[in-house]
Amino acid sequence: MKEAKIKIIWPNNHETFVSEGDDWFSSAEKAGLEIPTGCLTGSCGACEIDVNGETVRACISDIKSKEKCILKVVLTTDPFWEN
Repeated sequence: MKEAKIKIIWPNNHETFVSEGDDWFSSAEKAGLEIPTGCLTGSCGACEIDVNGETVRACISDIKSKEKCILKVVLTTDPFWEN
């Protein structure tokens, strides 16, 4: 079993600990959040999140942290995707 070493601070102020290579969607769900999805192939950008100021497409990226530091996640918004 992988050791959980990476701390994530989510937009709802929940904090979770994850392991390198964990999935963004399931990690967000454990924090009580849902990352929006669209195509799930990285083409549409609906699942974009900002991680420490860097835009990441959650559907094609696993959780990574070179320094095992705290990751602060912000959900990006697009007025065309909102109701």
